[in-house]
Amino acid sequence: MEKTRIQKIISDSGYCSRRKAEALISAGRVKVNGRPVKLGDKAGGRDIISVDGEKIYIPRNKKKIYIMLNKPRGYVTTMSDEMGRRCVTELLEDIGERVYPVGRLDRNSEGLLLFTNDGNFANNIMHPAKQISKTYRVTVRPDINDEQLVALSDGVVIDGRKTLPANVVVKDKEPGRVVLLITIKEGRNRQIRKMCEEVGLEVARLRRISIGPIKLGMLKPGTYRELTAEELRAIRNAIGKENK
Repeated sequence: MEKTRIQKIISDSGYCSRRKAEALISAGRVKVNGRPVKLGDKAGGRDIISVDGEKIYIPRNKKKIYIMLNKPRGYVTTMSDEMGRRCVTELLEDIGERVYPVGRLDRNSEGLLLFTNDGNFANNIMHPAKQISKTYRVTVRPDINDEQLVALSDGVVIDGRKTLPANVVVKDKEPGRVVLLITIKEGRNRQIRKMCEEVGLEVARLRRISIGPIKLGMLKPGTYRELTAEELRAIRNAIGKENK
């Protein structure tokens, strides 16, 4: 039987994304038949793959699942948390299948999160080269001036590297607060918060309202639903994949 790279097998199993699988391998946490592996190693159908001693289950003819969740504030985007914080997976316990988040929202952020057990789908959305847009409704304090708007739009340096140009629109403005719609095409850690902090703005609320053509809509906080066939076709078109 033809062998496959181990990170792809782990990703296809629904355990985690391929990038996370690569990190697990690099950290020495993945074994095949009881022996540690390295990036580039492959495995076949009879090999036993484990992560931190937990065997990876690879079902045959696995049904692929695509879900959107309206993440409330106060939840971390992890499968489990050693600090005992609430995890987004607690909101999906009745699904009956292992799914994992496509990207992240930090604990104090809310809004649209996608979940799937389709590793290729997740990798395509998160891959920087695809530049899938993400739009956030951001409430900042105390006010915003033209110089700050231009800086956010043109790109600011965070973590030693300049952000890509963003689309920034003032949605609402009141004394002491401004609501912005910010659309970016990359997914760096806490990017929107860091961008705003860099230009001197305090983020009071941050909610993701769309990923590519998929919109959060009226989905209530803490609830989820499956993506429609139309939404799947739209996002696959956005990442340049054939509709299947």
